[in-house]
Amino acid sequence: MFKARLQAIIGSAEARVCVAFWLFGLINNVLYVIILSAALDLVGPSVPKGVVLLADVIPSFFTKLCAPYFIQAVPYRLRVLAFCALSTVGMLLIALTPAYTDGGTISTKMAGVILASLSSGGGELSFLGLTHFYGPLSLAAWGSGTGAAGLVGAGAYALATTALRMPVQTALLASSFLPIFMIVSFFAILPQGPMRRVSSIESVLEPDAPGEGDETQSVDREQDEDAGLLNPTRKGGAGRASSSWIARFRANLRRASNLFFPYMLPLLLVYIAEYTINQGVAPTLLFSLAGTPFRHFRAFYPTYNAIYQVGVFISRSSTPFFRVHSLYLPSLLQVVNLLLLTMHAIFDFVPSVYIIFVIIFWEGLLGGLVYVNTFAEILDKVPEDDREFSLGATSVSDSGGICIAGFLSMALEVALCAFQVDHGRPYCKKL
Repeated sequence: MFKARLQAIIGSAEARVCVAFWLFGLINNVLYVIILSAALDLVGPSVPKGVVLLADVIPSFFTKLCAPYFIQAVPYRLRVLAFCALSTVGMLLIALTPAYTDGGTISTKMAGVILASLSSGGGELSFLGLTHFYGPLSLAAWGSGTGAAGLVGAGAYALATTALRMPVQTALLASSFLPIFMIVSFFAILPQGPMRRVSSIESVLEPDAPGEGDETQSVDREQDEDAGLLNPTRKGGAGRASSSWIARFRANLRRASNLFFPYMLPLLLVYIAEYTINQGVAPTLLFSLAGTPFRHFRAFYPTYNAIYQVGVFISRSSTPFFRVHSLYLPSLLQVVNLLLLTMHAIFDFVPSVYIIFVIIFWEGLLGGLVYVNTFAEILDKVPEDDREFSLGATSVSDSGGICIAGFLSMALEVALCAFQVDHGRPYCKKL
């Protein structure tokens, strides 16, 4: 009886949706996290880690900024194959290029990072848009998977290179095979019915040719059509291809402007604060080794990242049990974290690294809460016709925030490290 019930649950459509979207979130984000965790090993101690951050996020940012306006024309199955190919090639390029200590060029590794970033950005906006067809359960699974990506990526990299003493090249090479699981998830696990039903409905509702009155329709009719955000059930919605595309673009711009203050801005703020912490401040949060669990200064940075990712995983998995509707509150608390840790890097008033561990964990909780609840609010409040676009378009805020944080952290890390050296704390030079 129990075995039969368990098999029924595992084989149900809901379980398959959860597993598929959890794996989408995990695989799409895990390479991004591994690259950031490996920042020190990729560029060395003399190059700001913000360089890796920018190479890892700027391509993703521009993908999310531009793609929502045309990517609907590309079938999801083709997108998945393209993203997997880009990720694999990018990680192979990073792994197979010799280390900077062996004469390898940083620019070649950064080219691999850029390819992986393009894949990650396109994947995020596509899979978030896909949750529109599968409901809140898929969003909860996606959020949990992205949180697990941080935990698995940062934790596994720290474990492999620190505890197991695996060569960095070997760890990166092993990660290049992970995108295969995304293909398996989409084609073998995810139920295809919801996507097929929507495609079939849209093909029935869309006219085969423009109506006779298309050439004489008034400006008022065009404005009316735009206000309806291209609802496919409207008659005459096909029109000429060029005018239809322009109308769709204008409607999408209006959609995006309506998303900025309630959803995009709090997501932008929290990402600016937390990634400035992670890339600009965390490398300087160093203590004398005698009072820490570490034997090398290099171990601080990946450990902070792993602790942060634990907090992200917990909060991104929380929407089935706990919801935050006021998105600005955790965003502003994250800004407080940034100010607190920056002040410590300057004035050295926190007595123990274990207190920093707690603050970093809290930072991860806040960041994950804002991310997953932003998209949960969109699913709840944005009209159904606008939802797929809105989910994908809002994702540009996290990449935009990371881009801004990357530029800030490049200057901030150098300034904080120089200040510490001038005041008798040269730990940041011993990485």
